[in-house]
Amino acid sequence: MADQLTTEIIEKIKAHAETGGEEITTSTDLNTLGIHSLELTEIIFDLEEKYGIEIEMNTVDAWSNLKNVGDMVEAVRELIAKKA
Repeated sequence: MADQLTTEIIEKIKAHAETGGEEITTSTDLNTLGIHSLELTEIIFDLEEKYGIEIEMNTVDAWSNLKNVGDMVEAVRELIAKKA
């Protein structure tokens, strides 16, 4: 069962993904969702606004190396923890 943060991030990703109806889980590979740099930037802006975090541009470059949805969830979780 996904926690609230995971569920919210998956919903943000769904808004920009090309899923073809497949379920998105933490193990879903980001490349299979058709999320390109513009969509990733929009997702990042959404996450920054929702969680009051700041994702620096060099962090965005690092995020381009994320493999799956779970990697993105953990990256956001770490930024939220640093903020607290």
